[in-house]
Amino acid sequence: QVQVVESGGGLVQPGGSLRLSCAASGIIFSNWHMGWYRQAPENQRELVATMTSGGSTNYADSVKGRFTISRDNAKKTVYLQMNSLKPEDTAVYYCKVYRYSEYWGQGIQVTVSS
Repeated sequence: QVQVVESGGGLVQPGGSLRLSCAASGIIFSNWHMGWYRQAPENQRELVATMTSGGSTNYADSVKGRFTISRDNAKKTVYLQMNSLKPEDTAVYYCKVYRYSEYWGQGIQVTVSS
């Protein structure tokens, strides 16, 4: 059974930083691509960043230069380092594991507010 679990969200002031983690089990982690998505109230879910099994990355224009996706295959975990956070980054952040099929985490709230 595949499980995908996000952690690390919370409330942060504008300009601050957070690191999200996503642990996946039940798969050969290194073979799978990983992605972070987010959904703000009344908006569609949107791509934030992805990293392939080979390490290639892709970022939404809105987060380039501020967010960094990384993975630790030994820990079966993918990270999203978020710096210089803005109020418009407020959303529920989801982790997706995909390649042969796809699995989503339950989502975690990130709120950027003073």
